[in-house]
Amino acid sequence: MRKAKPKKRVIIPDPLFNEVMVSRFVNHLMYDGKKSVAYDIFYSALENVKTKLPNEEKTPLEIWKKALENITPQVEVKSRRVGGATFQVPTEIRSERKESISMKNLIIYSRKRAGKTMADKLAAEIADAFNNQGGAFKRKEDMHKMAEANRAFAHFRF
Repeated sequence: MRKAKPKKRVIIPDPLFNEVMVSRFVNHLMYDGKKSVAYDIFYSALENVKTKLPNEEKTPLEIWKKALENITPQVEVKSRRVGGATFQVPTEIRSERKESISMKNLIIYSRKRAGKTMADKLAAEIADAFNNQGGAFKRKEDMHKMAEANRAFAHFRF
């Protein structure tokens, strides 16, 4: 590589929970640089989660973290050309990428849901992911199935 690797940007923790992970999630959630709107959506979604799961002894933030943990994939398939054929090679995912994929999947499947506001849709998807259900959890399961099906090509790893 000719160029040096770009430096990682430091992400400032969010104002309410003082968590960097929350800030990263809000950055993924944000449209057109409207960060305060994204924070409002996230915080109201956590409030909605509290009302959706009243008998849970965990805090809404812990529920959100557990939901992210439940939809985090461990392996993914990458296309690799060998000779004239393209193989789907299963590879393990770096920890930063795991976190990013799980956050993006949660947001994507929240946006696809039926509901009034984005906060309601996000709260519903968080509750489903916490209970090992929903679109984001299904996506993780599909990724794992795909990797398992192509396990024979694991020796083509980069």
